Amino acid sequence: MAKDHAGGPEDLENLIAEVLEAYPAKAQKKRAKHLSVAGATSEDADAVTGIASKCDTVKSNIKSVPGVMTIRGCAYAGSKGVVWGPIKDMVHISHGPVGCGHYSWSQRRNYYTGKTGVDSFVTMQFTTDFQEKDIVFGGDKKLEKTIDEINELFPLSKGITIQSECPIGLIGDDIEAVSKKKNKEINKTIVPVRCEGFRGVSQSLGHHIANDAVRDWIFEQPESEATKAFEPGPYDVNIIGDYNIGGDAWASRILLEEIGLNVIGCWSGDATLAEMERAPKAKLNLIHCYRSMNYICRYMEEKYSIGWMEYNFFGPTQIEASLRAIGAKFDETIQANVEKVIAKYRPLVDGILAKYKPRLEGKSVMLYVGGLRPRHVVTAYDDLGMVIAGTGYEFAHNDDYKRTGHYVKEGTLIYDDVTGYELEKFIEKIRPDLVGSGIKEKYPVQKMGIPFRQMHSWDYSGPYHGYDGFAIFARDMDMAINNPVWGLFDAPWDKAPIAAE
Repeated sequence: MAKDHAGGPEDLENLIAEVLEAYPAKAQKKRAKHLSVAGATSEDADAVTGIASKCDTVKSNIKSVPGVMTIRGCAYAGSKGVVWGPIKDMVHISHGPVGCGHYSWSQRRNYYTGKTGVDSFVTMQFTTDFQEKDIVFGGDKKLEKTIDEINELFPLSKGITIQSECPIGLIGDDIEAVSKKKNKEINKTIVPVRCEGFRGVSQSLGHHIANDAVRDWIFEQPESEATKAFEPGPYDVNIIGDYNIGGDAWASRILLEEIGLNVIGCWSGDATLAEMERAPKAKLNLIHCYRSMNYICRYMEEKYSIGWMEYNFFGPTQIEASLRAIGAKFDETIQANVEKVIAKYRPLVDGILAKYKPRLEGKSVMLYVGGLRPRHVVTAYDDLGMVIAGTGYEFAHNDDYKRTGHYVKEGTLIYDDVTGYELEKFIEKIRPDLVGSGIKEKYPVQKMGIPFRQMHSWDYSGPYHGYDGFAIFARDMDMAINNPVWGLFDAPWDKAPIAAE
C-alpha cells in the first residue's frame, strides 16, 4: 500500500474520498453509496452469512452512472453467456443483429464432452443476423426459417433457445408464438428467452429471466418419456450454477461422487437438456453461483420440496466445511465418506501449502469479478496466507454483500460496480501484490507493474475447484506474483521525467 494511504479503515475512507473528488458533486453522492470499508462482524450477525456491518450498507443492483466506464454486461449476456449458453446439446440462437452474437461467442471456456456440431454446440454461434429490413418488417419469419435450417443441419440437437437481443423487444417480435408453432412442427423443445439487453441494470436480470424460462418452458411442460423413466435414488443431487470454467464442474462432481452422492444434473456447465428436465427428482440442490441460479433453486424448493444449499470448493478450508455441511444433509454413510475423503486429500494439501505458502504468505490481493468469486475465492487466498485488500462485484445484490461479510476481514475495501477510473486509482494507491479481475482490466494493471490473474476464466488455466484445483490455483498465483519479469521494468510513475529541450 502506498505510504499516504497505509494503515486501517480510516485511511481507506480517506482514499475513497480522494478518488471521489474527481467527480461532479452529483456523481460523487451517487458513487459514494457503492464504496465502503468492511467493519467488524456484528456480534448478532447471522450464523450462516456472518453479516459484516459495513458490507451490508454498500448499495448495489442500481443503474450505473451515465458517463462512467462500467464493467457490467447486459441481460442478454446474463442469459445467453451464462445460464443457457453452456447447455451443450441445445442450439442457442442469438436473435437480432450479428454483433451481440459474435461477441458472446465462446468466450467463457465452458468445457464439455461431446462431438461439436454433432451432439454438442457450446462453441458454435447461431444468429438470425438482423438487417435493416428485419427491423422495419419484423423477424418472425426469419426466425422460423433459422429454426428449420438448424433442425435440418443438426438433427441430433435436443432443442433450441431463442436469446433476444435489444431490437426484438423494441419491434415486438412474437418469439413465444414462433416457439409454440415450431415445437409442434419439429417436436423439439423450443425456449423463447426475453433477455433483451436493455432490461435491468446489468447481466443479473438476464440470469433471473433465464431462470424463469427454465421454469416456464422446461419444468412446467409435460414430462418427456426419458424423464418419466428415470428412477431417483436416495443420494441424488444437482449441481446448480457451475458453468465448468476450465473444468470446475468436473472437479466438483468428482468430490461429490467420492463421498457417495449421485450427481444427476450439473447445469449449466457440460449439461444436457435431459439433466435439466430430471432436476426436480433430486433430493438436494447444491448451488455454486448463488447470484445466477438461486431463483430456480427457490422455485424447486417451493414446487417440489427440494432443499438447497450453497457450497464452496475453493481452497481446502472451504472444501472441508462444504463437504461436511453437505454430508450433514444425508445419512451416516455419507458423513463417514466425507471424513475419509478429507483425510485422503490432506497429504496433498499439506504438500501444496509447504511449497507455496512460504512464497505467497503476506502478499496482498485485490479482486473485482462478477458472480460469487469476490467472496468465494477469498478463503483460497487465506489458505495460502495471502491478504485480501479489496473486493467487489460487477452485478451483485444486497444479499451478496451480506454473504461477503462472512469471508472478508475488517478493514477490507469494498466496491460495487466500480468504474474503470475508481479501480485504477484504488490499485495505484493500495499497490497490491496481485489483482484478480477480468480481461478488460488485465492489461492496464500489468502496465502499472502489478501482477494480474484473469479471474473470470482462470487466464486459460484451471480448474480451480476441489483439491487438485487448489494445487493449480496456488501454482498460478505463485507464477504471477513471483515472476521475475516484474523486476525488469519500471512503473510509469517511477520513471524520471523527460527534460524539455
